[in-house]
Amino acid sequence: MNLIVINADKNNPDPYRETISQTPHVCIKVPTGGGKTFIAANALKTIFDALAVYARQAPRAVVWLVPSNAILEQTERSLGNPRHPYRRKLDTLFNGRVWVYTKQELLQGAGFNPASVHEQVNIFVLSYASFRASNKEGRKAYQENALLHTFTHAMEGGDLLPEVDPSALVNVIRAMHPVCVVDESHNAGSVLSREMLANFNPSLILDLTATP
Repeated sequence: MNLIVINADKNNPDPYRETISQTPHVCIKVPTGGGKTFIAANALKTIFDALAVYARQAPRAVVWLVPSNAILEQTERSLGNPRHPYRRKLDTLFNGRVWVYTKQELLQGAGFNPASVHEQVNIFVLSYASFRASNKEGRKAYQENALLHTFTHAMEGGDLLPEVDPSALVNVIRAMHPVCVVDESHNAGSVLSREMLANFNPSLILDLTATP
C-alpha cells in the first residue's frame, strides 16, 4: 500500500508513496483555513464503514496526532465540546457514541476500559512528542501500567511491541489497530515520527496538511 495525496486544488492525485508497509495511507491537502479538521471528522464514518467490510473486530479507535501543545489544546476543546460543530458532526455520524480522551486520561484509565471502548468511537488526542520514546514524557506510554492491565486479557501476541509490557499504553492502543489522523503531517516526516506512527499499528493513516 502507498500514500495517495488528494489535493484540493488539483483534479489528479499525486504519485503514491509508501510510509508503513501494508497500511492504507491517504493525504488530504487543504489550504490553510480550509477546514481540515472538519473534513477529517466527516471522513471517519466512511473509513470505519469500509474497514468493517473486512470483518474488522477491533474497537473503533482514532489516534489524532497534532504537532504542538497549542494545537493539542485547541483540538481537545473542539472535539470534546458537545456544542462545537466538529463534535456535533461526530455525534450525528455516530449517534452520540463518541468519547474524546487526553493522554493523561488514557494513562489513568479514566473512563477507558475494555467494555467502554467497544461501545463507542474512541478518539485519542495526542501530540507527536507525547509518544516519542526518545523523551521522558513519551516514555510514560511505554511503561507498565497497572491501571490498564484489564486490556491485556484480550490482546494477541502479534499485536504487541517486543520488550514492552502488554499493559503499556502504547500496546493497549496498538492492539486496537487505530485509524491515525495526522494533523500538519508535513511536520511528521522524521525517522522518529515514522517509528512512532508504526508503533501504533494503524489500520489506516489520514494525513491533513497544506504542504504535503
